Amino acid sequence: MMTSEQQAVLDPLRGSGSRDDEQRRPRAARRWLVPLLVVVLLAQMAAVMVTTAVQQTPTIDEPVYVATAAEYLHGQGIRYNPEHPPLGKLVIAAGVAIADPHVDTGFHGPQIDLGPHLLYESGNDPWTLMFWGRLPVIVLTLLFGLVVFAFARELAGRAAGLTALALYSFSPDVVAHGSLATLDVPTAGFLLTSVWLLWRARLRPRRYVPLAGLALGAALATKMSALPAVPVCVGLAALSVWHAHPDTERRGRLLRVLAGAAVTAVAAIAVVWASYLVVDPRLRWQSQDPVPVVHGLRGTLAHLLPLPRAYTDGMLLQFRFENHPWEGFLFGRVYTGHLWYYLPAALLVKTPLGLLALWAAGAVVLVTVRRLRPAAPYLLVPAGVLLASAMTGVRDFGTRYTLFLPMFLTVAAGCVLAVRRRWATGATAALVLFVAVSSLRTFPYYLPYSNEAFGGPSATHLRLHDSNVDWGQDLGRLADRLRERYAHERIWLVYKGSGVPSAYGIEASDPREVPVGQVRGLLVVSDSSVAKAKGRLAELIDSSRPVDEVGHSITIYRR
Repeated sequence: MMTSEQQAVLDPLRGSGSRDDEQRRPRAARRWLVPLLVVVLLAQMAAVMVTTAVQQTPTIDEPVYVATAAEYLHGQGIRYNPEHPPLGKLVIAAGVAIADPHVDTGFHGPQIDLGPHLLYESGNDPWTLMFWGRLPVIVLTLLFGLVVFAFARELAGRAAGLTALALYSFSPDVVAHGSLATLDVPTAGFLLTSVWLLWRARLRPRRYVPLAGLALGAALATKMSALPAVPVCVGLAALSVWHAHPDTERRGRLLRVLAGAAVTAVAAIAVVWASYLVVDPRLRWQSQDPVPVVHGLRGTLAHLLPLPRAYTDGMLLQFRFENHPWEGFLFGRVYTGHLWYYLPAALLVKTPLGLLALWAAGAVVLVTVRRLRPAAPYLLVPAGVLLASAMTGVRDFGTRYTLFLPMFLTVAAGCVLAVRRRWATGATAALVLFVAVSSLRTFPYYLPYSNEAFGGPSATHLRLHDSNVDWGQDLGRLADRLRERYAHERIWLVYKGSGVPSAYGIEASDPREVPVGQVRGLLVVSDSSVAKAKGRLAELIDSSRPVDEVGHSITIYRR
């Protein structure tokens, strides 16, 4: 009879090795499954964003960013668009450099004409130039998806990471604005990256606190709306360092905390300075427009910031925009000024219902599940502070000012799976599927998306305007529609956007410049103009019959 030692030696030779192999194979398959699903989710997101980018004509904000990026490449310094720092436009410049457009370095016209001059008057192909300008933002958007996955996985496991990534990749707002050469997605993504690194700094502060400061600086150097996040991130840096040294005596611990907060702030400031020095090493900033004098706390804080003068002057120019009486539109009401509840109301319309439910559930889980509670300040406080800051802005133009929510709260939503209940897993899976279906149904019209409770994308223009639905993106689609269905008809056009209709083969007249009785044929009106129509335009619309729509953002009437 064999001893146990002999049995142990003979078992591998008799087939226990094959049983071990059988056990290893499922584990190996599971290891490959997660990366495969990550690739699949990001690949479908990339395909959707590239398709959207190829089909859309320039939105209102894009031409000036692309043209400013081209100016940077030709050593023109910071002549235009000083109200936004350079880094986001340097990112766009990576794609513009590949397109290699002809740039008129002698152009000295107003900023509003800079983009159209580059796209339509300088011998460039606007389709090609816009695609390459958008491509770096698309790549950044995909990379931020990896941050969403990594953050949620570290908090609640691989399933939570995949859930968060799926919600991110199907978020209509992220897809819509991640497909454009604009600054909103890069700013929000850099902020999320900074907070994720601060969370990791709880274990390795020396490695991650400086990196978090650099990411925070990237956000500040992209858009000034990131400024309210600075005290939050500095505070989180202090919290992480405090947590990382529980055994250090109190005085030493406090010194480490102060050092961590200082490193975060200094690293962020350094990135801002570096972005300006890259564009103009000698900092020869001279504003073309008068810089307003701003009194009170805002003006004092702007001048106290240890940042380049071009940055502080840009802040002052932004404050001037804040004093303008902008016109808004919400749920059929046209108003002048600002509604404090505009952004929450717009988010209710433009966020998939399943995503709203999972955002709320994720926030509750972060607060109530003990092992996740330390992460609550990192996800909920920055999102809350940034939302409160955005709600005080006077420009009620769209949910693009809250793109940090589909990032921070989507990570929180993935944490719902930390609730070890079968019903929680099933409900989460069902809601993720609901979000995916709702998102894919709107393809490729992501800018005018609204959820099923508000009638879907075809009804968004009844409740919202501007970048929520109609940002000038469908001029090319309109040209195709007119050519295919309405060839040789007289066209009267009221278009809201930065594109030039004639560049896309649209020959049209402005109906507001002639008597109403002379307007016969097709009346084509951007839906934002329909929403706020007054006077002669309102009379024209009321006496016309709608016959078609383009991209859920332009309505065609017959007269």
